[in-house]
Parts: sequence; C-alpha cells; structure tokens
Amino acid sequence: MAIFFPFYVLAEIPSNMMMKRTRPALWIPFIMVLWGITTTLLGVVKNYHGLLAARAALGLAEGGLFPGVTFYITMWYRRHECGLRLAIFFSAATAAGAFGGLLARGIVEMDKLGGLPGWSWIFILEGLLTFIVAIVAFFYMNDYPQTAKFLNTEEKKEISRRLEEDRSSLADEYGNKYFKHAMADWKIWVHMFITIGIYTPLYSFSLFLPTIVKTLGYSNEKAQLMSVPPYIVACFCCITGGYFAD
Repeated sequence: MAIFFPFYVLAEIPSNMMMKRTRPALWIPFIMVLWGITTTLLGVVKNYHGLLAARAALGLAEGGLFPGVTFYITMWYRRHECGLRLAIFFSAATAAGAFGGLLARGIVEMDKLGGLPGWSWIFILEGLLTFIVAIVAFFYMNDYPQTAKFLNTEEKKEISRRLEEDRSSLADEYGNKYFKHAMADWKIWVHMFITIGIYTPLYSFSLFLPTIVKTLGYSNEKAQLMSVPPYIVACFCCITGGYFAD
C-alpha cells in the first residue's frame, strides 16, 4: 500500500481540475476504465517490480474518484442535502469490504484455473466488472442539472434556483485563482490534518482486517468470511451518520 497512496493523493487535485475543464460524465468513466484495466493487469503480474508499477498506476487512476464524485454531488444538491448522499456513496466502500470478503472466499476456489493462482482471479474478475460498469456509465451518466436529459426546463430552473440560493456568491467555473484561494485557506489545512487522523486508523483497519482476524486463530478461508460482519456494521453507521449530519 505504501506505493499506492502517494500516487493516489497526487492524482486527486489534478483529477478534479481536469473534470472541471472537461465534464464529469466523460472524466469519471474515463478514469474508471483506466483503473479497471490496471486492476485486471494486477492479476497477471509476474514479479515484484511489476506489482509495484501496477499499484502505482492504480493509485494515479483511482485517486480522482472520491473527490470527483464528492464535487459532482455538490453540483446537484444543497449543502444540507449532501451529507446523506455522500454517506451512501462512501458506504459503498464498506459494502465492498463486506462483499469483497465473500467474493474473495469464492473466487479463491478458482486456483490453478488457466494456470493462474486464485488471488489473480480476484483482481481479474473485479477489474473486468469495473471496466464494464465504466463503459455503461459513459452512456447513462449526466453532467450537470442544466444539461441533464431527464429534466424538463422547469425542473432545471428550480434546481439552479435552489443551488444559487444555497451558495450565494460561490463560483462553479474553472480558475487557477480558486485553487490558490483554497491553498491559502487555513480551514483547508486544518481539515487535512483531521482527515489524516481519521484515515490512518481507518485504512490500517480495513486493509489489514483479514490479517487481524487470522491472528485470532482462524484459517485463511475463515478469516475472509469473518471480515464481513465489521463492514456491515460500518456501512450502517456510515449512512446513519450522514443522515444526522444533514
């Protein structure tokens, strides 16, 4: 993971800037295609150096998703309506942890299929699924309320009115000056250190949960299954917290 996260973090801000210069319905599926392909290739690496290169590439491709979707949601909803929706999105990570344990337990039974070990098939199948979802997203994802095909003229005006009322003088257009303003804002830096304090134990727990469970005396296969319940509880707490935050 040490090779993954530096590239993940480096990609976040440039990715959001690119999304504003292009459009969400193009950029988000595009980076999904990239990391779907990269995840699939993780299943066929042959040596340690190849694994490091693939993990670094995955960090660059995946880093734009969470900040990109966060920005995207704020383009549709007022501030006090975003908490629950962001929580539902973030809860997908905890739900993925739960289903990931179940899938890993099943997919590992494909060991030796096609001459590949079971762990390789975990990356290959999940990478292919991501690729398919990304292609579908190209055709069904809308950019902004003003260009959404499923909204009529009155609905577009109402959404725009609600957003303008909530944001007052905030700007949505791209501009380097806004990036400089954000970097000079002390609240951004305080929030950064708060986030570090939250994410350090969060990822320490989530990334090593099967290993932690195994040290309790379970076999490798049983440890994968026993990692599911904590994620189910976390998913519930995430959505509940988002609801009350709004």
